[in-house]
Amino acid sequence: MTTTTNTTAANPTTALPVAQLSEAGFVQDDFATFKIDGLEQRMAAIQSRIQPKFRALGERLTHELMPAAGDELFLHVAKHARRTVNAPKDTWMALCNNKRGYKQHPHFQLGLFDDHLFLWLAFIYELPNKSAIASALLGELDTVIRTVPSDYVVSFDHMKKDSMPVAGMTESDWRAALTRFRDVKSAELLIGRHLKPGDATVQSGEKLLANAIETYETLMPLYRVAMR
Repeated sequence: MTTTTNTTAANPTTALPVAQLSEAGFVQDDFATFKIDGLEQRMAAIQSRIQPKFRALGERLTHELMPAAGDELFLHVAKHARRTVNAPKDTWMALCNNKRGYKQHPHFQLGLFDDHLFLWLAFIYELPNKSAIASALLGELDTVIRTVPSDYVVSFDHMKKDSMPVAGMTESDWRAALTRFRDVKSAELLIGRHLKPGDATVQSGEKLLANAIETYETLMPLYRVAMR
């Protein structure tokens, strides 16, 4: 099996830079990228500081996760191509089983806001079969609750920083969240971890890779339910 990096944001004949894994941890300068004024200036910093680290981590993650996923995975790095005025407030990479795009498929995300790194199993509003996925998860609610550790968080909008700690969620909360995800067109479901910039795990490429593998493999049963 092969690993493919989405390169549509760049000249297809030009190799995109990839960091060494030992240099793929995220430091304060990476998080400070989102304080840079101006779309072009911030995008230049995202492309030079952050995206090479995404590619280093993503190439390893696709290889490591394919056996558990039971399918080929492809790496996609966010291009922010639709932005013409406002600079992005966050950026991310995604892994999914589709070579052409990830937004219409269940996928794994790793990305940064200015104050945290996120690791998600993501079901976002572009999913054409969102209702069927939500119904499948509702049908296995016990598995959902049993699978997600109490120190994880849940988000309902990938464009916002807000999250809910899983530790505070009851069965009724989970049912309500999945029902809203099913019934509200714009509703999303993201499950995973938030890590702080100063965390030693974030700053080490090797430790972050191991943490991401652990997180995604923990959530893999829910990914497999969604992919049936």
